[in-house]
Amino acid sequence: MSDPQTPMENTSPSHDGARGPRLREIPLRLIIPNLITVLAICAGLTGIRLAFENRYELAVGMVLLAAFLDGIDGRVARMMKATSKFGAQMDSLADIINFGVAPALVLYVFVLDQAGSFGWAAALIYAIAAGLRLARFNVISERATRAPWQSEFFVGVPAPAGALLVLLPVYLGFLGVAPLGIFAIGSTVYTIIIACLLVSRLPVWSGKSETSHVRRDLVLPLILGVVLYVALLMSFTWEVLVLTVLAYLVSLPFGARSWHRRYGTLTIGEEAAERGMSEIDRGV
Repeated sequence: MSDPQTPMENTSPSHDGARGPRLREIPLRLIIPNLITVLAICAGLTGIRLAFENRYELAVGMVLLAAFLDGIDGRVARMMKATSKFGAQMDSLADIINFGVAPALVLYVFVLDQAGSFGWAAALIYAIAAGLRLARFNVISERATRAPWQSEFFVGVPAPAGALLVLLPVYLGFLGVAPLGIFAIGSTVYTIIIACLLVSRLPVWSGKSETSHVRRDLVLPLILGVVLYVALLMSFTWEVLVLTVLAYLVSLPFGARSWHRRYGTLTIGEEAAERGMSEIDRGV
């Protein structure tokens, strides 16, 4: 008679007839999103190595590839119904590397080191700001009750966009701007500004609202516009990335203005952000 305090071990016949513990099998579809996340981490870390080897164009390419892979792993998991807590935690760790550490180190090796200790301080500030931004995003996402505006707007610039924005000095360097002197100081200040945008309370349009629609007659022009953008990106990579960064920065005030027009009576302060509910939801 077995001890009631000790759970009986689940056994099954092995190939040689002996009985032993049966290992739980995991469906392959649950592993694929995690493999994408691992590849994203590898790309981000490889980008850092390439930067230290002065292969900057490849380094930036690997960081952008890491951002792309990190952006699709969650969508792939949802499409394959393979979401898990393990995958979510792993994705968060990958985000810190790909959107925080990797861009900061690539930028430092390329130009910020010319600003001495101030450049290193700017790289640290950006990396820490990216980590704080991701932590705040995870806290808000886990709230059971969320404010209506949180389906349409982020609180602060999202980390993937921050990685794209902070590398602007590198794009300009590839276009012929020498990473010395005033440019290095300006890049240091710019890096700190982007770090502040990451942890700010600025409402930033997310583009994920289910209420957003495109007129039927504009669908084909929109698709052609995306194809044209990708074609130009492949042909004039650094010029298009510079224009993309500038367009994104210019759009930030318009996104904040749109939020204030639609939700001007609400608050986007720290309490509302953390609790994920508006003043109306709280019955105030």
